[in-house]
Amino acid sequence: MLKDFTKLETFLVVVKEKSFSKASAKLGISQPAVTQQIKHLEEMLDAKLIERKKNGVRLTKEGEEVYKIALRLSKCLQNAEQDLLKIINKEITFIIGASFTIGNYVLPEIIKDIRETCNNDILIRVDLSETVVDSVLEKKYDLGLIESPIFKEGLIYREWMEDELVLFSNTKLPKYIRTEDLYRFNWICREEGSHTRKMVAEAFEKLGVSCKKFNVISEVSSSTAVVNAVLKSPIDKEHPTVSIISRYAIENEVQAGRLFESKIKGEKIKRKFYICYLKERKHDPYLLKIVELLLRLKK
Repeated sequence: MLKDFTKLETFLVVVKEKSFSKASAKLGISQPAVTQQIKHLEEMLDAKLIERKKNGVRLTKEGEEVYKIALRLSKCLQNAEQDLLKIINKEITFIIGASFTIGNYVLPEIIKDIRETCNNDILIRVDLSETVVDSVLEKKYDLGLIESPIFKEGLIYREWMEDELVLFSNTKLPKYIRTEDLYRFNWICREEGSHTRKMVAEAFEKLGVSCKKFNVISEVSSSTAVVNAVLKSPIDKEHPTVSIISRYAIENEVQAGRLFESKIKGEKIKRKFYICYLKERKHDPYLLKIVELLLRLKK
């Protein structure tokens, strides 16, 4: 007799993802732990359920039968959880913590869809990625959306959107900027310690560019402040005011013709956005419904 549904759930995820490693990431446990749970399940049933192949996994005849039964059990559990949610009625506010770029520029585009899925009030708190992660761990936020890879024990992380940091100005720039041209610009920079500034510094270091030689006219503490500072700077074709920021942060201004984007020759600065939530809530159907929605809404 199965004393819990954990091993069957792991089995279902392995079959769905067609991979032990992908199941590991989705469940928030190590790959050896996934393998061990499948092994225990097979020993308990005295039958081989899954065969590993080069291109994924294949169910044995016994595995196909167990899969059908596990699906029925999973459906019954989901229906029971939904009925419980109706009784509880979730008279609470769902709190999402988001880093600055995500909170100010990405979430506004999709918040309506989240509200409809959540069917409840949503509160968005915008802060540094590290603060968001800590607040999820302290159970102050239900979900975290971050732009810095700050990984801590006790949380599940899911890769979400891909972002690119781009050079921009309120003065029209060439399509490609040479590294030597970077020294003639006036710079608006993020504050010391910000993840964006660190990424930019690392990218320039690879190109042999010294940020210390830049003419930095201002340091600011948020993406919004960067955009506004560049927008309000004097138009100067000889010495344009520039900065580097997420493409999402300037998308609307570029489309409106108020800001201009350019590429640095020989370098693309890309990063991932992440969803994070407590491991202990990995079976929470309310939270997982929102996570799955966000994964579907990738830009």
